[in-house]
Amino acid sequence: MYIIKVKGVAKIPDYVQLRDDKFTLLAYFRVDRPDKSLDKVGLADKAEEIMNIIKDLPFGQILKLEL
Repeated sequence: MYIIKVKGVAKIPDYVQLRDDKFTLLAYFRVDRPDKSLDKVGLADKAEEIMNIIKDLPFGQILKLEL
């Protein structure tokens, strides 16, 4: 799974994309509201770990997650 953090502009907020190994979009959510999106893809139990990774991830960088 891959994670990408994208910087918002003007009124568009920062957001995060979670993608699978084929780069298909699994989840797309605002940095400040991840709960429902992570729950829908079955990662609610890993939410805290994922959010800690997101906090330190620079904008525009793709990171491979090993969960």
